[in-house]
This record gives sequence, C-alpha cells and structure tokens, in this order.
Amino acid sequence: MIAWVYHRARRAPSLSNLLIATDSEEIAAYCRQARIPVELTSSTHRSGTDRLVEVMRRQPAEIYVNIQGDEPMVTAEHVELLLRPFREDPATPVSTLKVAISDEDARDPNNVKVVTDARSRALYFSRSLIPHHRDAAGGLPYYKHLGLYAYTAAALERFSALPPSPLEQAEKLEQLRFLENGIPIAVVETENDTIGVDTEENLRRVENYFERHGIRLPQG
Repeated sequence: MIAWVYHRARRAPSLSNLLIATDSEEIAAYCRQARIPVELTSSTHRSGTDRLVEVMRRQPAEIYVNIQGDEPMVTAEHVELLLRPFREDPATPVSTLKVAISDEDARDPNNVKVVTDARSRALYFSRSLIPHHRDAAGGLPYYKHLGLYAYTAAALERFSALPPSPLEQAEKLEQLRFLENGIPIAVVETENDTIGVDTEENLRRVENYFERHGIRLPQG
C-alpha cells in the first residue's frame, strides 16, 4: 500500500520532496528496504495534520502536501489540482479536493461530504447528507471530500496552536478546525474519485479496479 501511494504520488511534477511520515517501526523498516524516504514521528499525534507539523519542523518548505497512506488511487493530476489554488491566489492557506457522487453514495456516512461557496471555498464538511434537499425534486449535486490536502507553513503553524474544535470533535473531521477558526479552505473539483482503503472490502475494490484497467505498480 505504501509503495503504491509513494510511487504514484511522485509522478506529480510539482513535488520537490516526497517522504513517508510514520510512527511505525515496521513501516519505516519496509520503506528503508524499498528505498522509500521515511521519517519516524511521535506516536502521540491525534491526526495526520499533527504528524505533518512535526515533519515541518525538520523539513522547511513553503507548501506541504498531505497524502494519506491509504489512498493507492492517488494520481499526479490530483496533486497538481490540489496545488492550483496556491498558484492562482498566493494568499490561499489550505486546499483540498471534491468529486461528484451519486445520491446513494452520499448517504454513506463513511463518505465525507463538502459544500462550497461561490468562490469554491468550503462552507462545511459532514458525514451527514449535505445539502439537505427540502423539496423532493432536489437538483443540487452531492460532493465527496477526498482526503488530500495542501497547506502553507503558516496555516500548519496556526492549526497546531489551536485546540481541537467542537465541530471537529463531533464529526471526527480535523479540517473543521480550520473552518471554525476562520481559516478558509479552497476546494477544487476532480473527475477522478479514489477509494480510501480502510477495510478488506475497499482493498478488494482497489485491486479489482487496478486489474480491470491493467494498472501495475510504478517503479523508480
């Protein structure tokens, strides 16, 4: 899984330095054997963002991209879309992605939904069905949030200085800490969905997808 994510993400031309951050000695040992750059981090972090903050202390940069290790379907296009808001507006502090999904998929609480304003900034993220269609006709599409992020160093510093927020704790969604503290999140739409692997069923779905499309693990 780690190899898939690493080798697919490194195809993105805008990434100048890519590494695995983990608190697992087993994962670190695998990465060293596979010649994948890795850094051991504390086991006390509550979220991937907190882990990234620790890496930031040792790896200075202007913008950091957070790619979850359970996203083997990540593509270079995802990464480039994620970085686009920073090129269009240097004042952008955080960005993420969304993809249109069916009504059925939107009802699954494991699929985090996002709604945005007219400037494509996040209004809210939720495991619940948002927006709520009061009229049966509905009409508005549902969007799933893809768990890929890019941040400026300043945004990460501010995040780390803030306590977990009430909505963040209620929904178990760390990105709500930014919104509750007035930090905007730019949201870019992609046409390419991903399957985050957190169950055996998800793993089989990804394996079947790669097999159907003749996708093999990239090397180098």
